Amino acid sequence: MARITVEDCLDHVKNRFELVLVGSKRARQLAIGGKEAMVPWENDKPTIVALREIEEGLIDVNILEEKEEAHEILSLDMLTANLNADENTTPPAIEE
Repeated sequence: MARITVEDCLDHVKNRFELVLVGSKRARQLAIGGKEAMVPWENDKPTIVALREIEEGLIDVNILEEKEEAHEILSLDMLTANLNADENTTPPAIEE
């Protein structure tokens, strides 16, 4: 497993801030979005795989323009619904 450096990734994105945005979105896609990795996993975490993809030029700033997938939006809606349901539930009375 080769070491990934910020400088190697910066050959494919404009600056460190853009690197953070691109890397985090791609890592999220790999972790919970159901997207397939374009490089071998090699027992790495999604953030490392995302940085390796950026370093190899497989992922670039265009990823930021992609729409959220329907299942990502649905999971956020379900989470919000669960939080709202928890707020509306009355806790059981304590008997003395």
